[in-house]
Amino acid sequence: MQPNVKFLIAHPAHFFGLGFGSGLAKKAPGTFGTLVGLPLFWLISIYSLSTQLAIISALFLIGIYFCDVTGKALGVADHGGIVWDEIVAMILVLTFTLNTWEWWLSAFLLFRLFDIWKPFPIHYFDKKLKHGFGVMFDDLLAAIYAIASLKGIEWLTMS
Repeated sequence: MQPNVKFLIAHPAHFFGLGFGSGLAKKAPGTFGTLVGLPLFWLISIYSLSTQLAIISALFLIGIYFCDVTGKALGVADHGGIVWDEIVAMILVLTFTLNTWEWWLSAFLLFRLFDIWKPFPIHYFDKKLKHGFGVMFDDLLAAIYAIASLKGIEWLTMS
C-alpha cells in the first residue's frame, strides 16, 4: 500500500510515523524526513544537553509505537514512508554537532550516508529486528556512526 493524505490523517500514529507528511514524498522520503529533524532540533536546542537527551529518548520510545502501528497498517514493517526514525535520529546527531551550517550539512550528509549504506552492524540489525523497535534501532545506530564521524572530523580539523 502506498500511503496518502487520507492514510496520514486516519490515525495520529500515521501522522507522526509518516513525519507530518514528509514520508509521503514520492522520491527519497527518508531524506525529506531527515530534513524535518532540523527545525525540530532547533526547538529543543535551547535546553540543556540532559534535557535534550531526555526529549530524544521520549521521542525514540513513542516512535516505536508510531512506527509499529503505521507499519502494520501499511502491511510493511519498515515501509519507506515511515520516517519518524530518521527525524529522531537526525535530532540526536544535531545534539552533538557544532552549530554552524557547514557542520549541520555534514551531519545531514553523514547520517544519510550511514542510514542508506548500513555498515555492520546496522545491516545485521535492520534484517534481524522487526516492527517498531527494529525500525527505530537501525537509525539510532546510523546516528551513532554519524556522531562518531563528526567528532573525528571535528578533532582532526580543530587540533
